[in-house]
Formats: sequence, C-alpha cells, structure tokens
Amino acid sequence: MPVGTLATVKGLTPAQLETTGAQMILANTYHLHLQPGESIIQQAGGLHRFMGWNGPVLTDSGGFQVFSLSALRKIKEFGVTFRSPRDGRIIELTPERSIQIQNALGADVIMAFDECPPGDADYATVAAATERTYRWLERCITAHQRPDTQALFGIVQGGTYPELRQKAVNALKELNLPGYAIGGVSVGEDPALVREIVQFTAPLLPFEKPRYLMGVGTYKEMAMAIASGIDLFDCVIPTRFGRHGTALVKGERWNLKNAPFREDFTPLDDSCACYTCQTFTRAYLNHLIRSREMLGYILLSLHNIAELIRFTQQIREAILSDRFVTEFAHWLS
Repeated sequence: MPVGTLATVKGLTPAQLETTGAQMILANTYHLHLQPGESIIQQAGGLHRFMGWNGPVLTDSGGFQVFSLSALRKIKEFGVTFRSPRDGRIIELTPERSIQIQNALGADVIMAFDECPPGDADYATVAAATERTYRWLERCITAHQRPDTQALFGIVQGGTYPELRQKAVNALKELNLPGYAIGGVSVGEDPALVREIVQFTAPLLPFEKPRYLMGVGTYKEMAMAIASGIDLFDCVIPTRFGRHGTALVKGERWNLKNAPFREDFTPLDDSCACYTCQTFTRAYLNHLIRSREMLGYILLSLHNIAELIRFTQQIREAILSDRFVTEFAHWLS
C-alpha cells in the first residue's frame, strides 16, 4: 500500500497512482486530525471523495506517530497527551478518540489505537505496553460506530519477546477481528531480529484473515514476510527514495545523479511498463535530478511504486503457480 499520509501520495495524482497498479493506499489519522481536521474531510464526503481516490483506503491509528513524539507526549491508561509539533497545543488522543476520528474519515480499514514501545525496551516495559494495547483494543471495539462499513484491525505488539507475541496473538484471535497487523517492528531493532519476529508471529495469525506487516516495504523484507504468510505492507520508501533521486531497479538502488547516467539514452528499466520507463531515458532523469526539477522526483516516485507493486504481483503469481520458493530463493536466503 503506497503511503498517502496527508490524503496524498507525495508527488502523484490519483490518476497517476492508478497506472502503477496500486489498489489500496494508507493515510494517517494523527496527521489528518492535525490538518485539515476530520470534520472538514467528513463534510467533503469522506476521505475517498476528499482526495479523489476510488480504491480502498486504510488509516493508521496514530499510535506510531505518538511513539515517535517521545519527548512531547505522556502515556497513561486513559490514552496519550502530547504537544502538537505544528502549533504547540496540547492534544489528547485516546482509543475512543482515535476511532471517532477514523469513523469520521471513512476509511475502509481502520487500525486499533496501540502503544508502540521502542525496539530496545526491556521485557517489563514491552509487557506493560502489550497488555495496555489489548485493553485499548477492547475500548476501540466498543467505540467503533461503523463496523458494517469499516473493518477494524487489531495490532499484535510484544517487541522482540516471542512469549509476549504468542500471548498477544492468542488474545486477539479470541476477538475474531476482520484482520490482524504485526506492529512494533522497524522501530530500532536489528533487521535480523525483525525477521525472527515476523517469522515467528505471522504463522500464528488466522490463515483466513488478512495479515498486515506495518511499516515494511523493501524487496527482501517483503519476500521474507510473504514466505511467513503476510498479505499487506505499507512503506514510505518508494516516494522517499524518489524525492532523493533514487530509483528501485530490479532489486537494486540507483542514484540517478551519478555520472554514468548522463549519456545513457536507454530506459530506466526496459522491462517496466510504467510511464517513466516507457517515455524517458536515464539521461533525461539524470538531467532532471541534477537540475532539481520537480518532474524528476515525480517520475522516480511513480516508477518506484510501480516497481514494488510489480514485485509483489510477481510473487503472487509465483505462489499461485507453486514457483515462489525457487524463483525468489535469492531473496529468502
């Protein structure tokens, strides 16, 4: 799922996004609450109409963003208070408030409000956060006013401790939610530990329900996670890389500023069907990036999203044809 934090995937129109093969995008409750405010989006007819996107939308709960404001927030049982980085005002975010905001935004999938402990937190801290996440989930379920039109996903916390992950999964499964997410990864842990967490946790989740790995989206991470049973991903990498002049090409990262591209008049990737690759040369993209032209960042973002979606589609096709293990072995080692 391309990330459209503020009801926009940075640099791309919805029409451009459709050409990449994107089917579902992610927006953020916390950021949209601060600007423009959920009431304005609700008055506009909901998130889909507000941003002109006809496909499914998932909204994060704001829990991870609150985690990232560690110097500005206080966590208590009722919820979180934090100082807005925009204007300094004090904001209170509770499980009930997060769900109220997401109900107003009108996304198709909404996430439970959770506590995301840092990757290096000790066992007692992670255990307390995991237990509080479950209590908050129960409050989210009670507060949810649109269960017929919005699927509420629960989030499995537990840090790097398998027994806490197991306990969290067991508790969440009893609630029979529409889908489940693995949270609390990519928050400071060693990549090898992240893989261990995913490989341990994903198979424990119900096979018949969507399984979502939050905040992960590189080639290797996705291939490894899919092998464990993950279905959904979101990541800012494709557009962030694009805004820094970096292209994702056949599993590699290319810096389009580099001199060898200045006189290279071939497509960025001759096997890619995206608008960028079908229309422009590496030399032209090099020129745009060196000139700091906005078009260069847009074209690379467009290609990068198309590339990662194509990668996951190829994995899907390989799974259905029983070729995944052999064709993607180099990503799974």
